[in-house]
Amino acid sequence: MRSKAFVLLTFDVEEFDLPIEYNDIISMDEQLAIGKKGLNEILSIVEQCKVSATLFTTAHFANNNKDEIKKAAYFHEIASHCYYHGSFKEDDVIQSKIILEQIIEKEVVGFRMPRFKQIEKTLIKNAGYLYDSSINPTYIPGRYNNLNKSTKALIEDEITIVPVSVTPFFRFPLFWLSFKNLPYWIYKRLALYTLKKQGFLSLYFHPWEFIDITSYKIPSYTKKNCKGILSAKLIRLINELKQNATFITMQDYITDHI
Repeated sequence: MRSKAFVLLTFDVEEFDLPIEYNDIISMDEQLAIGKKGLNEILSIVEQCKVSATLFTTAHFANNNKDEIKKAAYFHEIASHCYYHGSFKEDDVIQSKIILEQIIEKEVVGFRMPRFKQIEKTLIKNAGYLYDSSINPTYIPGRYNNLNKSTKALIEDEITIVPVSVTPFFRFPLFWLSFKNLPYWIYKRLALYTLKKQGFLSLYFHPWEFIDITSYKIPSYTKKNCKGILSAKLIRLINELKQNATFITMQDYITDHI
């Protein structure tokens, strides 16, 4: 194991609009309520484990949960997940930064586009962000094909690109669905191998995964092991990764280690 290895633990804090993709229409109030309940759960997890995380939040969610986001900013990095999770216009990139900075009274330097959709990098640069974490360098059928993208952080046009982690060989994604559905020992082994080879591990989850979403008409693989089972699994992973690496925010990683 390298002497300096880092885990970038990130959460996409957002409106719970996943059911809409599967024609299960829920109100915005319900989307926000599910998101808030999930946020409370993951904040409890990282507090218990005593680690720092990066929270990519939509401005819309933050506007409806100002106290929670401002409090979280004392201990974790707050970054932009654009303005809304389910819609986009170009002005959202800078407006989300403005809103978040007003709420947390700190500079917001990171950006992640919902569903890892690709937009013009000039929009991110001109808005004043320092880094973009909107790349999953693998192939997800029906979503994206990023097999030609770097698996390591790099600087492009003055913006640091921080991809989420995939295994060095075969580019197997270590994202939320893998963690949720793979046996724990397999996921842990892949994560540790990637950490050893690349020196960093960039993971992302959604707060709503960690609460009861079994009543929604979404695929079983998206809601498997929700509630306490997934929370306990994440706590176990964090505590075991802590033995091999340091948990830091994305902002600290790009500032001190790129």
